[in-house]
Amino acid sequence: MDEQEYLESRLYDQIKWYDTKSQDHQKRYKCLKRIEVILGFIIPILTTARFPFFEILSALCAGGMLLCESFISISKHRDNWIDYRRTAELLKQEKHMFLTKTGVYKNEPDAFALLVERAETIISSENINWANLQTDTAQRKE
Repeated sequence: MDEQEYLESRLYDQIKWYDTKSQDHQKRYKCLKRIEVILGFIIPILTTARFPFFEILSALCAGGMLLCESFISISKHRDNWIDYRRTAELLKQEKHMFLTKTGVYKNEPDAFALLVERAETIISSENINWANLQTDTAQRKE
């Protein structure tokens, strides 16, 4: 695989994937957190205003808050958002340093090989972290 092919079919593709996944988890996390905050805000209003069925409505709001927090915890939206963003930014940094021949790529006779090694190490470590997370989650379920 030559340099241009690697950059286009592997590195740019991975940066885009991690960037997209990071944005997706960020949106989900923030949406669930907003719902949780709104429900938490409604509970004291229902209690002090003594709306009809305020006990049931308050319980539903509290249950909704619990569901939101459970979904966040189970899906690891915040952790995934941060981990995927970190990986995307590390890959972007490697790409920019390689293209500008700066940092570790400055005066490096085989800069492309070094880029491949460093980028694949970043991708591999993210995959290992994901696998460890899945193993930990499965063990907790048992």
